[in-house]
Amino acid sequence: MTERERQARRRLSMPFGCERDVDGRFCFRLWAPAAGELLLRLNSGGREHRIPMERLPGGWYRHSSDLARPGDLYCFELGDGLCVPDPASRYQPLDVHGPSQVVDPQAFDWQDVLWRGRLWHEAVFYELHVGTFSPSGDFAGVEARLDDLRDLGVTAIELMPVADFPGRWNWGYDGALLFAPDSRYGTPDDLKRLVQAAHRRGLMVFLDVVYNHFGPEGNYLHCYAPGFFHPERHTPWGAAMDFDGPDSAPVREFFISNALFWIIEYGFDGLRLDAVDRIVDDSEPDILAELAARVRSGPGLEREVHLVLENDHNDARRYARDGSGRPVVFTAQWNDDAHHALHAALTGEADGVYQDYADAPFHRVGKALAEGFCYQGEPSAFRGGRARGTPSAHLPPLAFVNFLQNHDQIGNRGFGERLEHLVPAPSFEAALALVLLSPTPPLLFMGQEFAATTAFLFFCDLEPGLMGQVNEGRRREFATQSAFSDPARLHAIPVAGDQQTFIASCLDWTERERSPGRERLALHTELLRRRSAHILPLLPRLNSAGRWQRCGRTGLSWRWQTQSGESLCISANLGSVSIECRAGEALAAWPDEPERDRVVPIYEHPVRTDSRWPAGWVCCWIEAAERA
Repeated sequence: MTERERQARRRLSMPFGCERDVDGRFCFRLWAPAAGELLLRLNSGGREHRIPMERLPGGWYRHSSDLARPGDLYCFELGDGLCVPDPASRYQPLDVHGPSQVVDPQAFDWQDVLWRGRLWHEAVFYELHVGTFSPSGDFAGVEARLDDLRDLGVTAIELMPVADFPGRWNWGYDGALLFAPDSRYGTPDDLKRLVQAAHRRGLMVFLDVVYNHFGPEGNYLHCYAPGFFHPERHTPWGAAMDFDGPDSAPVREFFISNALFWIIEYGFDGLRLDAVDRIVDDSEPDILAELAARVRSGPGLEREVHLVLENDHNDARRYARDGSGRPVVFTAQWNDDAHHALHAALTGEADGVYQDYADAPFHRVGKALAEGFCYQGEPSAFRGGRARGTPSAHLPPLAFVNFLQNHDQIGNRGFGERLEHLVPAPSFEAALALVLLSPTPPLLFMGQEFAATTAFLFFCDLEPGLMGQVNEGRRREFATQSAFSDPARLHAIPVAGDQQTFIASCLDWTERERSPGRERLALHTELLRRRSAHILPLLPRLNSAGRWQRCGRTGLSWRWQTQSGESLCISANLGSVSIECRAGEALAAWPDEPERDRVVPIYEHPVRTDSRWPAGWVCCWIEAAERA
């Protein structure tokens, strides 16, 4: 492959935005069916040009320019004089209200042409927020820590959304311009350098993307393309997209192009689609199925590309496998059920969503780790008694991503407490071993590996009117919880727009070098080393759910069997007192002495001194297939 051919493969041709034509000129395209006329305002060579754009059928406008050069700024002027950025802008150096910048995606010198990704069963995720992860708060700051993440045992970095958002800080879910990496984090080339540097170290890079709404500030589509939004559907965060209306073809293409854009032009190895349960689409195929098909029939034919959903509907059909065990549509789902069950079991909390798990938390932990979903059609009290979920026991463990915490489960608490701030260290470490040694791909949240004392609070920086609504809305939400029955505590919740709220969420990397961070880091590293050495080779052969069984009030045991008859076994006591587990009571129990030669021990802590299961005990081993 020639250099020209190699670079051409990193460019996505799409009907939106500004891109270089085959003749070398830059072509500007915009779908603006509600605009009576449209001007391209191009600042090139120190001069501003106001150029009428050609109107095409279907509400499209187009202009091909021999004036435009990479680095030039441009915007579109509507008939009433309003200048709007390109909704498919590749870069916004002056934030969401400013002009877009001409970018040549083929200018970056990619050196990872031999990278073909990694197999899904190798995934160990590390979720991070670019702005609070490092002292510099940018893509370069993440790049500087890649060696640390690789040495930890992580194989996949997952970035919270980086699409251009308004203001100085944001979680990223208020993205307004979905094709432009936020300028606070760096340039498009800076993000590409991060991805390339990760690949050089054997690390996959995933991106969190939001396709259910746009942020409340900086998106101008309603001014010239109101067809993007459904007139009657809404999400908790704004107007819902119209994916199934009579004029929805450009809307669908916009979001599918965005998914392909990040995978092709930036080399991302996968995407995590946020809150797809808030996407309503009665088409066949719906937008999610079409998006997945386009990814799998495009870049997915050339390298490993993985698609993960956050989906409160627990819709198991999204994760079907073919005869060889490979995903047909989506790869996996973030398993909130497993998190909520573990959290309820460890903390005893019953507010909010935890009310669905507090009645039988240990039972639900057992079911979630074995079968994926706790709710497989049962009524959910948190959702007003509505049935939730579909059967998932036919799916393999690889169809789920489990975690003790993530940005949502920490940041959507009033004070951003991490799980390790809420439970004793032995309880946290037992749950950690359970998650890292079970066959489901695990996810860590930034800083948990060194017992970070910093919170992860909710922060954003919108215009003043919107900030008032955000803060008042959060107080209303927390006011329904028993933990905030005291008005003083309710009003002590950090203000989302305060700079100190953002600063308080930034990691302190010096904690990694001192106790207890040093010891927690060693534990994470050792558990992931044992996972890689012993459990990873079994995972491709685990093609169905596990079996589980209770032992006393707080004891659990699991057994996952491979196609060749080997079994991965885990027994645990997640309680605060030791329990007696009688012979035959545990589904996965340490074999008797004559059978010990069939066992490969992986982990035990604390080490038992008698037949009782100590508090916070986890034991993991592999059993060979039974002798004929």
